[in-house]
Amino acid sequence: MKYWCSLSFILISFIACQTNTTESSFIAIEGIDSTYRPGDNFFNYVNAKWNDTAQIPPSQSGVGAYRFMNFQQRLRLQSILDSVSKSNNAPGSLEQKIGDFYASGMDTNNIDQRGFEPLKTGLHRINGINSIAELMTFMAEQAKLSNVSLIAFHVLPDQENSSMNMGHIYQAGIGMPDRDYYFNNDSATVSIRQAYKKYIGDLFTLTGSDPALATKNAEIVYDIEKQLAASHKTNIETRDVKGNFHKTALADLNKQQANVGWTTYFNTLGATVDSLNVAQPRYYDKVNSLLKTIPLANWKIYTKANYINNYADYLSRPFVNASFEYNKALTGQALQKPRGEMMASAVDSYLGHALGQLYVKLYFSDSAKKRMLELVNNLQKAFSNRIDRLNWMSDSTRQKAKEKLFAITKKIGYPDKWRDYSQVTVVRNRYFENVVSAAANNVRYNLAKLGKPVDKTEWFTTPSTVTAYNNPYANEIVFPAGILQPPYFDNNADDALNYGGIGMVIGHEVTHTFDDQGAQFDKDGNVKNWWTKRDYEAFRSKTQQVIDQYSKFTVLDSIHVKGELTVGENTADISGVAVALDAFKMTKQGQDTTKIGGFTPIQRFFISVARIWRVKMKDEYLRYWINNDPHSPPMWRVNGPLMNNPDFYLAFNVKPGEMMYLDSNKQIRVW
Repeated sequence: MKYWCSLSFILISFIACQTNTTESSFIAIEGIDSTYRPGDNFFNYVNAKWNDTAQIPPSQSGVGAYRFMNFQQRLRLQSILDSVSKSNNAPGSLEQKIGDFYASGMDTNNIDQRGFEPLKTGLHRINGINSIAELMTFMAEQAKLSNVSLIAFHVLPDQENSSMNMGHIYQAGIGMPDRDYYFNNDSATVSIRQAYKKYIGDLFTLTGSDPALATKNAEIVYDIEKQLAASHKTNIETRDVKGNFHKTALADLNKQQANVGWTTYFNTLGATVDSLNVAQPRYYDKVNSLLKTIPLANWKIYTKANYINNYADYLSRPFVNASFEYNKALTGQALQKPRGEMMASAVDSYLGHALGQLYVKLYFSDSAKKRMLELVNNLQKAFSNRIDRLNWMSDSTRQKAKEKLFAITKKIGYPDKWRDYSQVTVVRNRYFENVVSAAANNVRYNLAKLGKPVDKTEWFTTPSTVTAYNNPYANEIVFPAGILQPPYFDNNADDALNYGGIGMVIGHEVTHTFDDQGAQFDKDGNVKNWWTKRDYEAFRSKTQQVIDQYSKFTVLDSIHVKGELTVGENTADISGVAVALDAFKMTKQGQDTTKIGGFTPIQRFFISVARIWRVKMKDEYLRYWINNDPHSPPMWRVNGPLMNNPDFYLAFNVKPGEMMYLDSNKQIRVW
């Protein structure tokens, strides 16, 4: 399980203008909707006009900020790939691999002609399985190709000794996003379940089963998954850092779950394991039980469904169409993405650090990296000052907090060393085999870390991705090149916009070092207490206030924000805005009151915060978001933090009676 978060945004339309009083340029703010009072709904005050005119592309489930920014980014990557794929590249070069991988996926005529031929060997293997032991061996062989079914094995740091990597197994086995999709009975979830069953049935039909048998098989698969889902922890329970760490000797695991055949499984996988973290033991107890009680014939049907589903998006159009129809029910996306966009995403997934090398050469400068480091350092100082002013923290805990704060590693732009893809074989007319080769390489890359010291230079995202994250195991914050572009970062913009944009993101990621999960890690990335008992109780009472406040926010109809699921991100949002504003006040502009385009510097700061979260999405996707995403929906990523910020009240003259107004004693300050 990854405890870090990610943030994504959108390029928004600012217009560069000239002031009458200075020679420097500034970026004007347009589109403010004065029919909204800032103190009633600041998100709409800034973004409603944009929302009224924004059109969600039929191939997308939303448009605007956050993850939807990666739609534009994929188009940029597609342009790079179009060029590289048409060049005469040296065999074995990065350009050859990513160019031919892209070209092989764009060759839909060849892919369609092959149909499900690439799966026939694997399906024949499944038909020949005669025992549970053989079934588990097949699953281990598939896991070597990144086809995860019953067992999800990863190599990550030992949270009790973060300098060393160890094996971790997590709950898996289901095809829908979360356990609750198998049990909730609201109409939206029921419709998604029906679409999922149809999808599984379609996969069987497309690989030769008659429709009646395909429907029967889909029910068998769903029934097994529902039994597995019943043993899953909820997405709220999986946020419990200590509650999802159970270091267990392999010998004990073999005794507890003899039907799995753990030693054989790991030997087949190629993983030397003496002990490992069983994150959710109840799930693996259930797997062990079901391997004995469910007939082998049904397990083979389940394994076929998982095998076909794993590769559906890499096969002929009927498979891609079937996958899309299920996704349509889940997210509301009306049309499939264009093939070029799909392939840009695939190349980024499988060869992303090779593609990233080309991206940063074109789109990221050393001056941007230098300016970004200055911003991070300023935010760090501002956070330190806030720690000094906390009235609920003792001096001993305060010292530990500041040690941890200044021990943070800052990664900006791209890695110091690049991934090696020399073992990936890419052939221009064999897309399926290219995917298998790249997936197997990713598994080998992960397995090679087992039992070895943690590589602190490793990146867990590609440089071109519009995101940012905090990794508590390494006590690091990471800002890829993809996010370092306007409006959240612009060397030509005034400080108000940069601090309200990327500054808020930096503050957010720094705060994750001290949110409800991050606060349990010490400065070296170990889960180790560094708090006094009294201070930690005070901190927990603060985060409970965050849970209680956000749980009251209504999102869609009567659906509320899940306060317990989103508490870490909400804490980071509240403090992220506050610390970014403190850092902005240290700048020359932050200490000035000169208006630009009718807005004071502080007002421009808050408007920038609101603009980087503008999103318009389908209702289906919003429901998916609420059920699965640890971030609050965009409106509350703006209004929630600002309701708790005294400077916002002063900047926009927020008065009692306005919907965002909170008495000062109800405004939350964690950090």
